[in-house]
Amino acid sequence: MKGVPIMNKVFIVLVFGGVPLSVIGTLMHWSSILLFIIYCVTIIALASFMGRATESLAIIAGPRIGGLLNATFGNAVELIISIFALKAGLIGVVLASLTGSVIGNLLLVAGLSFFIGGIKFKRQSFNVYDARHNSGLLMFGVIVAFVIPEVFSKSMDASKTLIFSIGISVILITLYLAALFFKLVTHRGVYQTKDESRALHADEVPEWSKGKAIAVLFLATIAVAYISEHLVHTFTEVGKTFGWTELFIGVVIVAIVGNAAEHASAIIMAYKNKMDVAVEIAVGSTLQIAMFVAPLLVLISLFFPTTMRLLFTLPELIAMVTAALLMIVISNDGESNWFEGATLLAAYVIMGIGFYLL
Repeated sequence: MKGVPIMNKVFIVLVFGGVPLSVIGTLMHWSSILLFIIYCVTIIALASFMGRATESLAIIAGPRIGGLLNATFGNAVELIISIFALKAGLIGVVLASLTGSVIGNLLLVAGLSFFIGGIKFKRQSFNVYDARHNSGLLMFGVIVAFVIPEVFSKSMDASKTLIFSIGISVILITLYLAALFFKLVTHRGVYQTKDESRALHADEVPEWSKGKAIAVLFLATIAVAYISEHLVHTFTEVGKTFGWTELFIGVVIVAIVGNAAEHASAIIMAYKNKMDVAVEIAVGSTLQIAMFVAPLLVLISLFFPTTMRLLFTLPELIAMVTAALLMIVISNDGESNWFEGATLLAAYVIMGIGFYLL
């Protein structure tokens, strides 16, 4: 491994040691606390591989597709965990993890990206047109699609609320696919600045080839999904040991661990001053959770005994709306710095304390 950066060597050791340990520990029923630690460390190491693969694809395909690929592979883990939770009837945990993903991406991931990138560079910029486009989608996907069902459900019975949730889910998925078609097909490059156009044609060499990067993403996602599925089963014992409530585990722990891949990737991209990719990962992942993963889970739940409705608790709704509005205000100018990152992180810590004490 001559010439490989020291941190990459560490992650290689953790992956090739952590994955077998995770399988062996699961089969031999080791302590839940020990398995929890092994699972988390292994997922973080796998996330580093996903980040490197995504960076290679971003150089080859451009920041938008690179960010979209990372958000998709990262959210695949969240989707798999949620499907198993739905099957077990844990609707509250699923909704809490969705909440955690939204506030985690908008406040923690974006906050760390802005903060760490801002320490190295006094001012970083990203596509202002993308930022404004995403602002409208955030308003719709988080505020309209999540708040409206809660308001109208006050005057509906359970069956009508479910029908309403199904209708909203179909609309959300349709609009999300239309948004992808808009950005990647009909208006691809239309709002690209001259600086970005030159950047895309810069003489950058990807670390891995397209085939190898896709293969690494695919294999790492399978490994993360396997480990994450078993990680969920350790939460009850871990919660009792550390005094964590089910809501706190769903909003904070599941969301952070389940989205570790894009967390790592966004921070790495920001540190390398590739803010278009970093912002696309943080905001794009949020939009994918709100407009695709959440409504898809509503439709999937129809095949299980317990159905899920798009009804969040008041603290969850307020947290998501606040995170969306704060991100819109901070990112609408297409620039970021370490202080804006610190502001987002402070909001996340405040919400985390609130959910812990709730």
